[in-house]
Amino acid sequence: MNIEQTSPLMLHDFEPPADTFLADVLEGLAEPQKTLPCKYFYDEVGSQLFDAICELDEYYPTRTELAIMEEHASEMATLIGPRSLLIEYGSGSSVKTRWLLDHLHEPAAYVPIDISKDHLLASAQKLAALYPHIEILPVCADFHQTFLIPSSKKKVGCKLVYFPGSTIGNFMPDEAAAFLRSVANNVGSGGALLIGVDLKKDRAILEAAYNDAKRVTARFNLNLLTRINRELGADFELAAFDHVATYNESLGRVESYLVSSCDQSVKLNGTSFTFTKGERIHTENSYKFDVPQFEAFARAAGFDVERVWIDENRLFSVQYLTKV
Repeated sequence: MNIEQTSPLMLHDFEPPADTFLADVLEGLAEPQKTLPCKYFYDEVGSQLFDAICELDEYYPTRTELAIMEEHASEMATLIGPRSLLIEYGSGSSVKTRWLLDHLHEPAAYVPIDISKDHLLASAQKLAALYPHIEILPVCADFHQTFLIPSSKKKVGCKLVYFPGSTIGNFMPDEAAAFLRSVANNVGSGGALLIGVDLKKDRAILEAAYNDAKRVTARFNLNLLTRINRELGADFELAAFDHVATYNESLGRVESYLVSSCDQSVKLNGTSFTFTKGERIHTENSYKFDVPQFEAFARAAGFDVERVWIDENRLFSVQYLTKV
């Protein structure tokens, strides 16, 4: 781990080495169903594009979750209690977090964790200016991996992990279960998890959310190839791929792909990968849940679901889980 002083912040740097990125891409492209890990979406440009996605008319999750936070943040803060250590996995721009920070009682510190270092620091610096009384401890890390949570200067009442945006839906079920067990171990007895969980709904709403008319989501998906070209020296031709997202009802997930528009070959690190016309690279899953399904999932990982907040259209939920 590297600790960098980025006045007035101290960055705790667990950024994965570049060769990890290369190894993951080579492994994914060698599979019969070619894949690319969605965690690599979030370089600086990708993070900015995702922020733009969150503003789209079709993309209901962000505005719906924000409305839930706005209405119920005070109740959430009461449940959490005083002097909480707020730990956010995949913090991004920390927009939703501000509703918590505005209502929490004497928080011990806020620990934003994100894989995109530049975006993380920019967001952390804004928060440090807005909340000078709260210790901000940014961590650059892949939250799928093991790393240390920095300690706050103040005494901690409750460890709370905040995991908004239904990012839990990007995990395969076994990965999600392992992640929840890890969070349960990290927060310990008396700890809690506040998590955004997207709900199952009409196919048309889901597919529109991931195939927006302005094609911002397409640019976001294709930026992954741009990043691979820039950082790993590949020669993907972006014009020869397009974005498509479909809802797989039997698996309860939206699946995002990059589709080859022709027969072609791509070179990376001395290896050539061939694509036939119409062949897909699977880049992301977004699993959707119903409330009883997620409750059973959480209980198996060591959590009790103490409170669930749902919007009036039943599009999205925010759930408060406590360590059993």
